[in-house]
This record gives sequence, C-alpha cells and structure tokens, in this order.
Amino acid sequence: MKRSIVTLPDYAIGADVYEKAGAFIKKYGTTAVIIGGKTAMSVAAGELTDALARDGVSVTGRVWFGGDSTYENVETLTVDETVKSADVVLAVGGGKCCDTCKVVAERLGKPLFTFPTISSNCAPCTALAIMYNADGSFKNNFYCVHPPLCVFINDKIIAESPIAYLRAGIGDALSKEAEVELALRHVEPDQNLLVGRCLCAACTEPLLQYGEEALKACENNQTSKALQEVVLDIVISTGLVSNMTVCPEFYYNTNLAHCFYYGATIFPVAHRYLHGFIVAFGVSVLLDYDGQTELRDRVMRFYKKTGLPVTLADIGLTREDLPALIEKATHVPGWHVEGYDLNAEKFRKSVINVDDLGKTLK
Repeated sequence: MKRSIVTLPDYAIGADVYEKAGAFIKKYGTTAVIIGGKTAMSVAAGELTDALARDGVSVTGRVWFGGDSTYENVETLTVDETVKSADVVLAVGGGKCCDTCKVVAERLGKPLFTFPTISSNCAPCTALAIMYNADGSFKNNFYCVHPPLCVFINDKIIAESPIAYLRAGIGDALSKEAEVELALRHVEPDQNLLVGRCLCAACTEPLLQYGEEALKACENNQTSKALQEVVLDIVISTGLVSNMTVCPEFYYNTNLAHCFYYGATIFPVAHRYLHGFIVAFGVSVLLDYDGQTELRDRVMRFYKKTGLPVTLADIGLTREDLPALIEKATHVPGWHVEGYDLNAEKFRKSVINVDDLGKTLK
C-alpha cells in the first residue's frame, strides 16, 4: 500500500446546516474561533455564532485570515491569543481561507471545521493547502495529516454569493477527472488510488449536466437541485478524490490544467481572475494535449454558454506571455505524469491550438 491511514471528512448541506453544526463541534470543545474572510464573516458569522450558542458552543472571537494563503498570514494567526485560546477552529470563507486555517489548525493541534460561503474549489474538504508567496505567485503545497473534520455547506449563502465564484468552481472541478485519470493511466493502483480514480468519474458529467442551470439559480440568488448538485461536486466529490490521490509520498491529483494555472500566476494581470477560472482554460489545454478532442470541443462549447474562458485574452494573457508561463508551469508540482511524456513545446502548441479554437467560437 502507498498509504495505510486515510481519513475523510464528514459533510452536510442545506439552508439549516448551521443549526446542525453544534452537535458535531461540541464533541471537540466548547469554545471556537471563527477565522474568515471579511465578507464571509459579515454574511455568515452572526448566524453561525447564534446557532452554536444554542448547542453550548461559544464563539470567542472573529479573526480575519489575512487575505491570502501565505505562511506569513499563518504565522500571524498562530500567535493570536484569540486563536490560541479556542478549543476548535472554524474556517468561514473561500478556499484560501480554508487552506490558511488548515495550516494554522495543524500547527496549533486544534480540530478544524470548514464553512464555505462560496463554491469556488474543493479546499474546504481536502488535506492539502495551496500556499502562495506574498506577491500572489504559487509557493508550495502543504500536506496536512488529515482533512477538516466536517464541511458545513449553507447553500442559501452560496446562492446569494457572487456568481463568479460558482463559475470558477465549475472550472476548477472540471479539471479533476481529466487530471486524475491522466495521472493514474500508467500507474498500478492500490486500493486508495483505485477508489480515487473511480470517484473522479463522478465529477465531470454533473457539471456539464447541471452547470448552466446552477449558474442561473445563483444569478437569481436562489438555491435549487441543480445548484446543490454542482456545489457538492465542486466541494465534496472533487475533494474526496484529492484526499485519496494526494499525500506527501505521492501526488496524483493535478497536472497539466493546474500547471497552466501556476504558470499564469507569475503575471499580475492573472490575479484579477479566480483560480478555477484560469484552471478551466488549462482543462481545454490538457484535453487538447492528450488528444481528447471530442471532449475538448464539448467542454469549450459549455464554456462559451457559461462564461468560462475559451481564449488567452479571456484571462488577460497573450501569446507573448507563453515562454515565461511555460517556464514556470514546467517547474511546479504536477509537471510529472508516470509513464506519460510531458513536453514543453507540445504544451505550448496545445495552448495556441485552444486559443485558436476559442477564437472561432467567438
């Protein structure tokens, strides 16, 4: 076995999910600190605090996470007395908040629960934290001993959040099956990896089936079956795959689509776009590189209908940016697929090919 200990998070979804959180959390302590984004805390912290109090869990403070998942912000939080004195940590916000809190909770030895207020990636569910430099460029991966104990998804709050986050979440989640299937194609799987590969097959189709309808629901600030299915896909299904395919000993979770994203992070203009929005373009590049042209074209048509990027210009880049982007992309975690040739020049040609195809769609 590549890994003998696997822990997976619990999860719950619904407009009343905060009312159920106290029953889980009070098993681990009676005091909690909310670490979150400023907007996230403004829309969720009050309701959450009141709900927990009814179950005997007191929120002793609300602390801003710092705005990005950096080790500098982690250091600030780990010496904060409000954080240090709480029994448990509650991460309220998006992916960078959750990733920051994972590192904080692990360094302080505290239980962690996540409360995503947007649905832009699977960070609330995973045992992996993506860490950045102070300038916003990718730094490294932090591998947690275990994922958050439970993910509480209030889909009413997510339905009322900016639609851009859901759109980016769809783009990020569409990378899961493409990347994991490619990563494991020439690997003899053990039980962990076999389960992860099987789970990733549940990620693509729900997004293509329900994605457009879910975005319309979010645009109208209303939850729906389609919205719940897409949110569970983005946050939970892809997160469970990550937890089965990533640990310090191996990394089968991401490759070409995320390599494109990490390469893009060296350009300040790319910081205007959400992680999953850029990853979405990388998915098209991966499918082109791998010769999956039928799925590539289907995905790009879906992008055109849902506002996801089909050209480099859609993410603020030009072809003149490609040499530096590819130099970065080929030197990050993920630029390695066992038994599969990765070539920088072929990657460049796929980026250009997708850009050309996208221009025809426009």
